[in-house]
Amino acid sequence: MKQLSTQEILDAGLDDWRKLAQALHARYRIPDFTAGATFVAAVAEAAEAANHHPDLKLVYGAVDVSLCTHEDGWWVTQKDVDLARTISEIARKSGLKPEPGAVTQLEIALDTAHESRVAPFWSVLLTGSADNRIQDSVLDPTNRVPSVWFQGTDEHETPRQRWHFDLWLAPEVAQERITAAVANGGAVLDDSQAPSFTVLADPDGNKVCVCTYLERE
Repeated sequence: MKQLSTQEILDAGLDDWRKLAQALHARYRIPDFTAGATFVAAVAEAAEAANHHPDLKLVYGAVDVSLCTHEDGWWVTQKDVDLARTISEIARKSGLKPEPGAVTQLEIALDTAHESRVAPFWSVLLTGSADNRIQDSVLDPTNRVPSVWFQGTDEHETPRQRWHFDLWLAPEVAQERITAAVANGGAVLDDSQAPSFTVLADPDGNKVCVCTYLERE
């Protein structure tokens, strides 16, 4: 199916959901574990009926749901939008409160001029297979570990920082998180691409990017 653009996802009006790096994400608060399990079962039944299956995680106080289509990549398609609407309705009928600002995804980025050489190593090490690579990323199909993506760079001498975190947040909380990080000793190194991404550094100069899906294709 066709990959949806950022604008198409925004136009879908999915109030409970936020697009992060690859998928749509939602978090629903639950009053107790039993209510969470009941919600998960209802979502599983709807997913079977739609023949499209989200990732579900029942944690203390919440259920996390993510949706993307695994066809020649990990993309958001109309199938994901349709099932997201169904899941939102299940949550509403169950009396569960969405927390769209709480969704988070951590990616690890490696600067390298030799992606084809280093990617199989990281794929087999992290996921058990050298084949869990899609475009410029290693993606564990069961989400046991964060994804790793390879940021192309020119040849360079070491030492220099080559690893950094990409922290994906809901757009409405990104600036608040950046401000809090700066208040706790960090610094903004580059915000010229905000709100797509903002480069921060900790007091020792280690870099991290705070990312949102806004102003992307």
